[in-house]
Amino acid sequence: MEPRSAARTPATEASLGRLSGLQAALREFPPLLWAALYFFCLLAGYYILRPVRDALGSTQNLQLLFTGTFIAMLLLQPVYGAIVSRFPRRVFLPVVYVFFIACLVFFWWVFNRDFAWKNAAFFIWVAVFNLFAVTVFWSYMADVFRNVEAKRLYGYIGAGGTLGGLTGPILTRVLVEQVGVANLLLVSAALIAVCFLCILKLGPYARQRELAEGYRSGEEAMGGGVLAGLRLLWERPVLRAMALLMFCGVGVGTLLYFEQARIASTLFENNVQRTAFYSTLDTAINLTTLLVQLFLTRFLLVRYGIAPLLLMPAFAILLGYCLLAAAPLPLFIAIVQVATRAGEFSLAKPARETVYTRVDRESRYKAKAMIDTVVYRGSDLSFAWIHKGLAAFGSTAVFATGAVLAAGLAAAAFWLVRLQSRALPEEQAAPAAVAPANSG
Repeated sequence: MEPRSAARTPATEASLGRLSGLQAALREFPPLLWAALYFFCLLAGYYILRPVRDALGSTQNLQLLFTGTFIAMLLLQPVYGAIVSRFPRRVFLPVVYVFFIACLVFFWWVFNRDFAWKNAAFFIWVAVFNLFAVTVFWSYMADVFRNVEAKRLYGYIGAGGTLGGLTGPILTRVLVEQVGVANLLLVSAALIAVCFLCILKLGPYARQRELAEGYRSGEEAMGGGVLAGLRLLWERPVLRAMALLMFCGVGVGTLLYFEQARIASTLFENNVQRTAFYSTLDTAINLTTLLVQLFLTRFLLVRYGIAPLLLMPAFAILLGYCLLAAAPLPLFIAIVQVATRAGEFSLAKPARETVYTRVDRESRYKAKAMIDTVVYRGSDLSFAWIHKGLAAFGSTAVFATGAVLAAGLAAAAFWLVRLQSRALPEEQAAPAAVAPANSG
């Protein structure tokens, strides 16, 4: 399969607006198949692990686990920054996934032994794996696809990941009693290994885009400082808006997660039952996400830009938290959890990721990683301890605080929509190389 031509004719550009479905998109953009397969395998591997993590974590001190996760993120961020600064893309992408596979094999060995620390260590590691692996994936997609392509294709790529998210919990539920918890880790490692093939297949398309648009090649070391992501976050308003959006979004999710964990720890007697419960919840979330991605995400992005994809979930979360503040029932918590996470995965995240196609490589890999890991887990940690204080006043206090955060989420979404409606610095510096984005 040959990479797409670097030349873009007016007819080709016009055809972007005439994609009538997935089949047409696959014909027009061959890398879409490899991108969707990549995300499918990555999330299938993760969602095999997630119910195991949640089952083990529900019997632990979650505040301490979140603290440990944040410390791990702080320690790993400079390491990641050094790797992406000093090595070309063809080196650091495989290194990240080799590290994760090696860790899974190590935990498989640990799970067959009676170590007291294994539950806490595994919980922290899965959280680190999720954020870094998914962040690297979307950074790579921003190398492969232009902004106009991302608006039309990210919904399909996200659907590939959602199918993986549906497959993972099903595999966990079917296999956990057959092979045991430890062997599920090897199944996850095998799926993540498939990501290597996808990385190699997508490489020529990333190089073609960089050549066509005059970007610095990803086959060269990026350079720059190890902590350049922090500097970029401070300097660039669009990245600050992303960080604020992440902070508020994580806050509402963390408060809800802790209430859910409290219910699971009292309703279910053992880890097998808790694992089955969490896998059922993940299945419902991913099924809802898939339907939205297939029938709504692409239409909204192409027709209206990112505004509805950011604002609709924010207002849905605000409505859900107001409902929970008035009636904090377990069923309502489950429903709001499904709506919150499905809205994030199917609408808000694709909208945010399209913005990263318009920024430079340092912002894509370093600033994005800072937002998706340190800001994310710093927010997680903050609201984990905030929840501990609020819980003393009951569920109503927790959900009232969540409603305030949801309002902040909507305000951050408005800010980001306004900022990205104008040309970003990269586009002002090279107007002929980068197509201007649609407003909204």
